[in-house]
Amino acid sequence: MTMERGPTELQLIPVDAIEVLNPRERDSKIFEEIVRNIKEIGLKKPITVTPRPRSDGTPRYLLVCGEGRLKAFRELGEPEIPAMVVDVTDEDAFIMSLAENIARRHYRPVELMVAIEQMQKKGYDHFTIANKTGLSSAYVHGIMGLLEKGELRLLDAVERGKIPLNSALAIVNAGKSSAAVQDALQDAYESGALRGKALLDARRIIERRQSLGKTFNKAIARKNVPVSSHSLVKSYQKEVERQKLIVKKAAFAHDKLLFVASAFRQLLADDHFATLLRAEGLNTLPKYLSERVQRMEPL
Repeated sequence: MTMERGPTELQLIPVDAIEVLNPRERDSKIFEEIVRNIKEIGLKKPITVTPRPRSDGTPRYLLVCGEGRLKAFRELGEPEIPAMVVDVTDEDAFIMSLAENIARRHYRPVELMVAIEQMQKKGYDHFTIANKTGLSSAYVHGIMGLLEKGELRLLDAVERGKIPLNSALAIVNAGKSSAAVQDALQDAYESGALRGKALLDARRIIERRQSLGKTFNKAIARKNVPVSSHSLVKSYQKEVERQKLIVKKAAFAHDKLLFVASAFRQLLADDHFATLLRAEGLNTLPKYLSERVQRMEPL
């Protein structure tokens, strides 16, 4: 599919005759800067609109690109605004708006996901969407895969840069297997895709996904569900299971630390090994571990 545009013409369009179909929230500081720049030096780039006359024949236009500039003109009380008038379908107007916002990085993560999903429903494949938006084919294909599986929590993490797309796909492919999910995190760590704080963020997101679900809707929907004895018992049972899991993890960590302390104690008892550590400048231990190695007290 390709966009077919009619003739393009620069006109002065009445501000009140322009309709914004999909208004976006904007940062107040950025908007103030746009208003100040237009007031001081004028409009650098015209907005883009497409004509949609009303049933009575009076002029009406749909905004394609330039919502911030249009709002600034309204804020300044200007009656008209320079606009490039293009004759395009609603679908092509949507794609043009999306492409400009992606290029300018003014979109929000949720907007991008919804936009790709809408284009997918209109029959576009990932190659066409990538070509029209300037995004990579692999990226669009991955996003579409997560959308099809309802993985909104992972999608949000990908768009905010918390998890690489490949890691998110690996987590989804791992299914409910905790071991497979850990393998995906390990691969991301070894490849350098997740390190330090990013790795911790990824773990938190996975834990929330496991406890709250793949989407944000479940957590929101609970607020409107009336409390009953059944729901309270169910919530209690779920919390008990969560606490049992925490205790199990704590016991596992306890056993591992006992093993480490015991192993260090045996190694440090070897004079040759201790001499080698001192020669390499590795003859210190964290205070907590050192005390346990020396006294082998319960952790």
